[in-house]
Amino acid sequence: MGPSGTGDEGVPGTGGADALKEEIRAAARACGFDQIGFAPAEPPRHADEYEDWLARGYHGEMAYLAREDAVRRRLDPGEAFPGCRTLVVVSMLYGSTPGPPPPPPPARRLPIVARYALGRDYHGVFEERLEELSAAIARLAPGTRTKRYVDYGPVLERDHAQRAGLGWIGKNTMLIHPEFGSYLMLGELLTDLEIEPDPPFVHDRCGTCRRCIDACPTDAILDGRLLDARLCISYLTIELRGSIPEALRPAIGNRVFGCDICQEVCPWNSDAPSPAPAPFAPRPGQPMPPADMVAWAEELAGLDATEFRTRYRGTAFSRPGRDGLLRNLAVGLGNAGGPAARPVLRRLEADPAPLVREHARWALNRLESSGTA
Repeated sequence: MGPSGTGDEGVPGTGGADALKEEIRAAARACGFDQIGFAPAEPPRHADEYEDWLARGYHGEMAYLAREDAVRRRLDPGEAFPGCRTLVVVSMLYGSTPGPPPPPPPARRLPIVARYALGRDYHGVFEERLEELSAAIARLAPGTRTKRYVDYGPVLERDHAQRAGLGWIGKNTMLIHPEFGSYLMLGELLTDLEIEPDPPFVHDRCGTCRRCIDACPTDAILDGRLLDARLCISYLTIELRGSIPEALRPAIGNRVFGCDICQEVCPWNSDAPSPAPAPFAPRPGQPMPPADMVAWAEELAGLDATEFRTRYRGTAFSRPGRDGLLRNLAVGLGNAGGPAARPVLRRLEADPAPLVREHARWALNRLESSGTA
């Protein structure tokens, strides 16, 4: 049935519901999306698991995930967008080339940054392209309403992506596609247009493999496709606003923003394609992290909060803020060792931010106790 309830002949477009669906699919590809799928506006299949995950406190300090109104919208697309009949789920590759090998001892001060953060903030890219797709749908089906979401919206996007046929949820809790791998960004358009759902992706291709579980240095990935965010390096270096637990700091190494380990070891990423053209390429003049943690810490130490926001606006690095990034760099320098880290850590020990001072002191103590200072 079409949105008017009269059958295919009442559906705007060139030739009924099937033709409209394919026109929307073509429009999504024209907007630069690598995948597009259609899911029904039904409660997510993993709703009970999500509520249990929250009850266990695995979301850490991300209180917005457990807020009552947000949970209600995540568990019912109709709550997120009244009148919703279909979720148009799209994905974009952001980079799947093999990660660098572990740096040799002289390069231990190399800051390791999650791949998605090395370009333009993906939120802006997705918002622009979802807006283009929304406009295309409005031309194809006049009167259609849509609402766009990236990962900041109350949508269990991986659940809907699996239902839309875009991949399966792996043991590391990432969405994985057998051709595209897992270096994927997801976005959604919620719409009141009724579109025939695509077949869900029902096959679990992880099998007996547990490389992601075994490789996680903080044991954040649990059996049963569970992630304890409180132990995850991405959470600790990006979402956590306070102190990183001391017991976890040594395991972070020199990963100062996010972590790709569970994806780097995943066999499904070994032959995955790279995006072409790169949709998240840095803007002209966009600051890139210095190749040395000492240099990066010195740069940030000379900025106040306003200067930091100006410099890193439009990048993922704005998320933890100046103090959060300096906290991470202090931990990285404490783990890297070497006398070259001491001067900047002494400077950070006197930083105006208590968070920075605390982690700088820890780093200096670690260098002294290890005999590498």
